[in-house]
Amino acid sequence: MSKPPVCRIMDYGKWKYAQRKKEQKSKAHRHETELKEIRIKTPKIGEHDLGIKISHAREFLERGDRVQFSLRFRGRELAHIDEGQKIFQSIQEQLAEVAKVEQHFRREGRRITMLLAPSGVPKKPEAKPKGENKPPKPASPPVPDAQPAQATAEEQNQPA
Repeated sequence: MSKPPVCRIMDYGKWKYAQRKKEQKSKAHRHETELKEIRIKTPKIGEHDLGIKISHAREFLERGDRVQFSLRFRGRELAHIDEGQKIFQSIQEQLAEVAKVEQHFRREGRRITMLLAPSGVPKKPEAKPKGENKPPKPASPPVPDAQPAQATAEEQNQPA
C-alpha cells in the first residue's frame, strides 16, 4: 500500500516450489489415522508374548491409530476356535480403557480378526487465553468525594 505502488519481479517456479514445501511441512505435523495390524500366529501364544503385542497396540491406540488383531489357525488348531476367542476376549479387557471395539472378533476361514479404535482423542494440555497469564491489576486507591475547590461568590456572601 505504498505510494507510488511497488512491483516485485520474482521467479514464479521458485515461489511455487517454496509454497509446496511450506504446505508439506504443515501437513507433517498433522497425524493421519492409520490402520495398524498385529498378527498372532497361533492360539498357543505365551502370556508374555501376548503382553508385548498388547503393549504395542496400546501405543498405537494412544497415538490415535486403529488396530486390527488377526489370529491364524493351522492344522489341528482349527478344532479349538474357542481358544482364539478367549485370547481376543483378554485383549479386549486389557485395552478397555484406551480402546473401543469397532468390529467384534469374527472368523474368516482360518483366521479370526478384531478391529479396535481409540476410545478418545489424545489429550493435549489446554491453552490458556491470552489475558490469564498476566498478574491481576492492583486495586486503585479510593477517590475522595469531589468537593469544590472554591465556593462560589454567592455562597461566600451568605450568612451561615
